[in-house]
Amino acid sequence: MRVGLIQLDIRYGDPAANFKQVSAAIQKAARQHVDVLVLPELWNTGYALDRLPELADQNGQQTQTQLSALARQWKVNIVGGSVAVARNGHYYNEMLTFDRQGQLLSRYDKVHCFGLMGEQEVMTAGNQENRFTLDNVPAFGVICYDIRFPEWLRKQAARGPQVLFVSAEWPTARLTQWRLLLQARAIENQAYVVAVNRVGDDPQNAFGGQSLVVDPLGKLVAIGGAHAQLITATLDLKQVERVREQLPVFADRRPELY
Repeated sequence: MRVGLIQLDIRYGDPAANFKQVSAAIQKAARQHVDVLVLPELWNTGYALDRLPELADQNGQQTQTQLSALARQWKVNIVGGSVAVARNGHYYNEMLTFDRQGQLLSRYDKVHCFGLMGEQEVMTAGNQENRFTLDNVPAFGVICYDIRFPEWLRKQAARGPQVLFVSAEWPTARLTQWRLLLQARAIENQAYVVAVNRVGDDPQNAFGGQSLVVDPLGKLVAIGGAHAQLITATLDLKQVERVREQLPVFADRRPELY
């Protein structure tokens, strides 16, 4: 599986500019013959949470229409990062995933809202897992702060997915933790981790990128810089099988105790 990580400088509170930017980035990246494209967190609005009544995508309809069409046009799977969505009187931080035919495979509302950036005040937390299959490869996806809750990822990983996709707006000040947490999640779940972070600034934070791909042993396969760019990598999925056979962590779990 060849993945493309689209590292963007998100325009704060400007969905029109961001939809245009994402469309151009996907079309450019799709020409690199990738199987899966991945976007960062809240790429439609950034963390302009105080303006969600005017900015949030109603039921995610604009996002679905655009990403579905692009996936179908370029015959590429898209893990659509996340967008701010308004639904039934609530706001959600929602990840949408599409297959090569433009079919919506999953929609996932971020389970752990991040208080330090004000999410808990305006966003409603989700309560569902996010497992899907891309080109017959079982995978799952989470959003940013979720990676600090290994029990949430392990619950899903125990069902066999081989790739974990992560979309984030992770501030520069905590990038060391970003790398270490993702390497740990790869090792303990014996899976590839494909994680996309944004770059640029908003009124409160600076974001340093370093989107990365980690193999099941925790080795960095690819890592981005601090600027907008496309990072590509090829995942050797047979390595996942080898690692799990050599060290059968999941078979040795004691779920009755934890």
